[in-house]
Amino acid sequence: MNLPDFERQEKLFNRRSRVALGIVLTGFLILLSNLWHLQIDDHHYYQTRSNENDIKMIPLAPRRGIIYDRNGIPLVRNVKKFDLAVMPYKIHNMKALIKALTPVVYLTPDDIKTFWQALKQSSRYRNVVLKDELTNVEMARFAVNQFKFGGVSINSYYDREYPYGAALSHVIGYVSRISDSDYQRLKKTGELENYLADRNIGKQGIESYYEKLLHGQTGYQEVEVDNHGRIVRVLKKVPPVAGKNIYLTLDLPLQLFVEKQLPGQRAAVLIENPKDASVLAMVSCPGYDPNPFVKGISFKAYHQLLTDKDLPLINRVTQGLYPPASTVKPYIAMSALLDKVITPQTELYSGPTWTIPGTKHCYHDWNRNGHGMLDVTKAIEESADTFFYQVAFEMGIDRIHAMLSQFGYGKMTGIDLHEEYPGLLPSRPWKMRAHHQPWYQGDTISVGIGQGYWIATPIQMVKALVTLLNNGRVMSPHLMSAAKLGNQTIHYKSPMPVGQVASTNSPYWALIRKAMFGMANSPDGTGYKYFHSAPYGIAAKSGTAQVFSLKKNQIYNAKTLPLRLRDNILYTAFAPYKHPTVAMALVLENGGDNGIVAGPVVRHILDYMFLKGPTGQTQMQLADQAANKLN
Repeated sequence: MNLPDFERQEKLFNRRSRVALGIVLTGFLILLSNLWHLQIDDHHYYQTRSNENDIKMIPLAPRRGIIYDRNGIPLVRNVKKFDLAVMPYKIHNMKALIKALTPVVYLTPDDIKTFWQALKQSSRYRNVVLKDELTNVEMARFAVNQFKFGGVSINSYYDREYPYGAALSHVIGYVSRISDSDYQRLKKTGELENYLADRNIGKQGIESYYEKLLHGQTGYQEVEVDNHGRIVRVLKKVPPVAGKNIYLTLDLPLQLFVEKQLPGQRAAVLIENPKDASVLAMVSCPGYDPNPFVKGISFKAYHQLLTDKDLPLINRVTQGLYPPASTVKPYIAMSALLDKVITPQTELYSGPTWTIPGTKHCYHDWNRNGHGMLDVTKAIEESADTFFYQVAFEMGIDRIHAMLSQFGYGKMTGIDLHEEYPGLLPSRPWKMRAHHQPWYQGDTISVGIGQGYWIATPIQMVKALVTLLNNGRVMSPHLMSAAKLGNQTIHYKSPMPVGQVASTNSPYWALIRKAMFGMANSPDGTGYKYFHSAPYGIAAKSGTAQVFSLKKNQIYNAKTLPLRLRDNILYTAFAPYKHPTVAMALVLENGGDNGIVAGPVVRHILDYMFLKGPTGQTQMQLADQAANKLN
């Protein structure tokens, strides 16, 4: 009885053993199969994944191009600096790290605050700067203690410096931190990859307008790193391509000379070569120091600039809006001649006042005694307001707007700067849109002498003058001369098409230029006192723009008014008269201060450019030569 039970149990045990052995063998076969799959079939895939753990792609920032003046003088510098950066994903306790690093590299509360802000906005897998501009002592202290701080490294970079500070701030502009809006724009345009190694981007002026030329092309290093993130070896390197060097038409010694003529003033000066509309000097006073913007200007300092009543952040040459006043009389006269409203022989009585026919409102002339009978030449020489009241009345606003817009008023000039306003050349449709009122004849009278609703920028005034000097040929002013990288040179090409006002053969162009020469050289000319003695020949037109309206029968007296209520003084001028190589505009807000007078400033600048000394060279030529030697 017991034997069969024993046999049944033995058979059951053997069967279970075979089943267990089968399961074990099956498991081993599955394991071997998976090992084969992992080690042989998917070797390449996992090798690649492994490489990604210890092979990194490090972007390399390109060297930013240098900006030079027309003589080859560098206007900016690239200065090598060092920062301390943290890779967030490698740090387990950031607060403890910062506490430990504070005595090593002298972290300030501002450094720590800025770091926390940057950390919130950055990826865990991108370096975040903890301290900028390390000193030699700080780098040495960290090097000794670096083994304690995994995930922290010293990186070198180049920062922009502006050695001429406020003197060139409105032309050169500045670079600054890449903001969120910059990031989104670069991402949208597909340029973000080219800025992975950069912290700054052009924000204003030439730095912004020619950003693509100046920036260059980012390179990269493929490196092997250890488990502490330290580079073991470089596997591959694609060097960055430096940005192109830019050569401007600007003349640095002239720029600095002009600025020295306007100490403490609110003023704008633009000087161009009328032959090609190249800008020789662009001065806006006061300026600002662009250097603090490079690493990030403090809120307090930026707020001071924003609230400064002298508006240092505004480029008065391209953004300053002023009634152009009597500087437009030559173009009003030219328009009237072209439209046959007057002829060169037309004479009009220019008394102390003029009244629109059928009305009683009197429009006053600057000369209380009037001028008597004048033709158009004498009217420009003496800047007779009542003459131009009558001309504007006969022309009407529609013809004035049509002609003066061709000279560039009410439009962007095309200068290679983003910071520009179009001004306002008023018209019937504009007034209806802006004021919901029809145009009145009285509005036209004020426009006839560059007042009323009309506002313009100094650069528009020079563009109109250059058009006059070129017999109606319209050219866009420009600062770019050439861009170079190695043997490759890109020469300036006008960003706007060239236009033409009337016929180049019209005799009226020379007539108006002669009238402007008379303004500066005729005994009755309003600029005779300042300009008639210039041996090279100056032609000019002055203007006075009110900043507030006089009450009825009120007489303007600058001495009794606060400085901010005094008239703006404007000048446009060109020289030499027979073969002009300079066209310029000057605006002196509120007539100037500290004894600065507009006429003498214009004369000093032109003398500097044209008056030859004992050596047979001008002061400007000598300054250019001295600057070249230093360079």
